[in-house]
Order: sequence, then C-alpha cells, then structure tokens
Amino acid sequence: MDDVWPWLASLPAPPPAAEPDAPPPPPPWSLQLASSPDGPSIVLQADAATTADGDDGSEPAPLVAFSLAINGAGAASALWTSDGFAVSSPVPVRLQLLVQLLNDVLDRSPYVPCLGANAVEFAGVDASSEARVDAEVVSAVMGAAGTDAFAAFFSLALLLRLFWLCALDAPADAGYLFFRDLGAGIERALGACRPALAAFLCFVGPDVEERFMRSLGYMLAKWCLLREMQAATGSAAKAEVPRRRRALPAACLSYAAEAHGLWVLKGYAPVLAMARVTAAASTSITASPHEVPEEPALRYGLVHQQLEAVVQLEYAVRVRDGRFLAVSVRVDNVRVRVARLAFRKDDEDAGGGATDDDAEDAGDDVMDGERHFPSRIRLWVGPRFGASYATGPSLGRSTGNPERDVEMTRTIKGAFSGATKLANGNVNAPRMKAKMRSSARTRSRSWRWEQEAEGSAGLFEGVLYDPVTGTEVSAWRPGTGGSGAADPRNGMRRRYGGPGRAFSKMRGLVVAGDELPEEMTWRVGREEEGRTLRWRLGLKAWVSYLPNEVRSRHFETRCAEWAHEVELPLVPINGDES
Repeated sequence: MDDVWPWLASLPAPPPAAEPDAPPPPPPWSLQLASSPDGPSIVLQADAATTADGDDGSEPAPLVAFSLAINGAGAASALWTSDGFAVSSPVPVRLQLLVQLLNDVLDRSPYVPCLGANAVEFAGVDASSEARVDAEVVSAVMGAAGTDAFAAFFSLALLLRLFWLCALDAPADAGYLFFRDLGAGIERALGACRPALAAFLCFVGPDVEERFMRSLGYMLAKWCLLREMQAATGSAAKAEVPRRRRALPAACLSYAAEAHGLWVLKGYAPVLAMARVTAAASTSITASPHEVPEEPALRYGLVHQQLEAVVQLEYAVRVRDGRFLAVSVRVDNVRVRVARLAFRKDDEDAGGGATDDDAEDAGDDVMDGERHFPSRIRLWVGPRFGASYATGPSLGRSTGNPERDVEMTRTIKGAFSGATKLANGNVNAPRMKAKMRSSARTRSRSWRWEQEAEGSAGLFEGVLYDPVTGTEVSAWRPGTGGSGAADPRNGMRRRYGGPGRAFSKMRGLVVAGDELPEEMTWRVGREEEGRTLRWRLGLKAWVSYLPNEVRSRHFETRCAEWAHEVELPLVPINGDES
C-alpha cells in the first residue's frame, strides 16, 4: 500500500481523443495490492481509454477511471469502478479519486440509532447527501499535512473502501486476502497518517467526523477481532506465548486542537484495541462459552463497540497583577460514550407496520444495553513537559471529605402470651416476646471528582463507584474468598434506567461546568506576553463491562490513553472580564 500514492503520480498522461487512424488505446495500468502464490490477487487499475465531450461543444476531453479488481485464473473481474475523472481539471486526478473514496466510505457508515434516522428524510432531505466531502476540503488537508502523512491517509482511505467492498460485495477470497496481506498496511497507515487525519477531521466538522470514524472503527474492530482469534490459536499451540494485553495502540486514534478559546481533544478506540486492566479467567473471544446460552452472542457483540471521548477545556489569560499573567483552565465539557458498531442497511421497501424482522430487532434492542461503560476518567493539562516559565498549578478543589447523610429507623415489636395448659397437665409460665429491627438509608453519588497535581500539570479525575456497595468499579476483581459483599455486579445491573442511574439514556456520560466549576491556574511572567506557547493535554479513559440485562459471568476493564500538545496564545484580556 505504500506504493499507491507514488504509482498514481507516475501514471502517464492519457492519450488525446482517438482519431480514425490513431493507434488503439493502451491497456489499463495496474498495481498489485494483495496476492497469494497459487490463488487470486487484488489489483488497482487505471483505465485512460474513455473520453467525454466538452460542456461547450469543444473537443472531447480525456478521462481516467480507476477500478479495484480481483485477478483469478483468467481475466480480472472488476469489483468496483470509480467515476471518470477529467484530466484537464485543476484538481489532480488522484485527489478526485480520494474524494470519491471518502464519500463512498461515509455512505457505508455503521448504523447507530440516535436522534431518529428517518427524521431528516421525512423532511424531504436525503440524510446521506449531507455527509459529503469535496475537493476543496481534500486540497486543504493536503496543504496542512506533510506529503508522507497525506500519502498514508490516502492509503488508509483506499484500505477502508476495499474493506467495505470485501465485507459487502466481494467474494470470500477477497476478504481473506485483505486481512492476510493488508493487515500490516493498515497498521503502517494508522501510524503515519495521524497529522493528515487530524487535519481532515478538523476541516469536515463533527457530523462527518462521527460517521467517518465509526466506519473506520468498524474495520478496526474486525481487524482486532481477527488478531484476537489468531493470538488465541497461537496460545493454544504454544503454551509459553502470553495471552495478556493484546492491545493495539495504533488503532486508538485521537487529535487535539485550539479553537475559539477552547482546547478540544477527541479520541476514538475500538474496545479490543484498548489495553486490558482486569478481566475474567477466560478473556479470549474464542473461549468456550459459559453455561448460559447467550454468552457467545454477548462476547461477539462486545467486540463491535468503540469508545468515543470528547474533552473541551476553556482557557483564559488575564492580567491580575503587574508582575505576571494568570492562565486559568476549567472543564467546559467531557463527553464519553461507547458506541455500538452495528452495521445494518436501511430497508427502503419496508413499510411502517410490523415486519418479519421484529423478533430480531427486539433481540438487538436487548443486546444494545450490553455495552462497556465509562468507569474512570483522568484528564490532565499543563505547560509543556520540562517548561519552567509557568508556576503552578493552583488547584480549585480540596480533597473530597463528603458528609454522609444517614437516616436511621428503629422498629420494636412485642407480643405477650399467657399461661397455657399442656396435654400432660403441666402449665407453661406466661411469656413476653420482643423484636427490634433497624434500617439505615444513605444518600451517595455514583461519580466522585477530584483534582490533583503531577509536576506542572493539573489533573481532573473522576471515578465511578457502585451505589450499592461503594466499590470502585474500574479496580474491582472477584473476591478470592467467595464473599460477594463488595461485588458491584448487582448494583450495576440495569444501569441505564431509573432515577439514580450514573449514565444517560444514550449509554454515555456527560460532565459539564456545573459538576466541575473550579478552575486551575498557572502564573506566567510578563516577559512571555504576546507569545504562543505549547501546552499539553491528555486523557486516559477506563471502560468496564458488567452484565446489564443478560445472565453472564463475563466482566472486564480496559483503558486507552491519549496525549497531545495544543497552542496557548498569551494574549491577556482585562482581569474584570469573564
């Protein structure tokens, strides 16, 4: 895949329009992407034989069309063919090809129910037409990213389009070749394309970003699942091969940017790509199922999930003293959600009534509640590592010392029984019985937020506790003594319903300024005024799974971590302004 971008640049110019005595057009140029020694191969072809008439009646203009084909024993069989791209266009042909690849990927984004998928279509607007990328955006991305990063981004888009082709339309041989030969290409592209991917996501906006990253996340989830299965097979063959921490950090993508007084960090991680912190005794997706029948379906559904995290920090630079500048940072929004990557085509022919798939949809609704959930969040922000120009941080929240509100109720019941005569003539003396019963009710919160400092960085940290037992969910492990007193599995059941739930109805967590209103502050000397400094921003998120509606013994906790540098313009505002 590393040769695709140079190969596209090296294609010869297509011939002019064919004259009656002109030689026949050249055969399609091709580049082999994946192959097997004694089987088919996947190739990328460029065909410059087609022409089109000019719009103003001028001479026919040459076009170039690309195709992905599978070569068997005989001729190549085209699996996908692009539009014809005009060579005379000011936009290079390979950028026009990238635009179509990206739009095809967006059209195949996994279906995730949110605000009503049909609401836009009922209003007379095609929902798929809104998520489009044009050549202007692609050109801007190419200008913002380096050549190597943009070439890797093109390879990633081509791999993603080829994946959807193998998943939906291509024969099984193509899918086998894709994962066998192109897995290394996926990992290389993910590592090299990060600057271009960050620029692309910033240019297209949040709506297109979400669809693209879920489409990419679906491919990465399948790739991680295959690696998990291969690792389990290798572990069974070689007992000395460790089976822990099959994390894939390259698949945990993120970027950070500064815009309108906010530092924004966004991270995406397929669950299987995250490092495992705690897990059950049997952690492999290929392990034998437990005694409950729904376990295989549960384990398969859990791997098709993706962590999506958004952090927005508001910063301000003020002059509160003639000797220094005060840099204050507070949490504007933290949003963490685990999305279900359930690909499903919309049935355009289905009416509004009941269908034969109602039972299957009902089963999907039950499994929709079986998701990983955020159990711990650590967010840090501060000057660049090793910088000495800032003093601080000064934290805005003391270590939590919460009051415990306990309501105690005591109930005493008594009974008196008089003398009774037994059958043998004996007499029982009178007796009095008394029973006392007490109960206590406490009020507590599921999430506890704290502030800390590590070097020059300030930390916001939130931890989820089981509301019944008070157990920290992300650090829980089954007790070796068999005691279930601190077991959070019962307390975390049906966690998405009820008035005391720790998550929203959309299975996510939102932390806003009303939860964390306190600021962290740093002091910077006035000599730095007017400069743009580099500030660091990072996030570490833990997700856990405990059964919600189904019967299962499966549990695990995984985590992903991202760190970036953002810009801090030291342009102070008046200290009285807010």
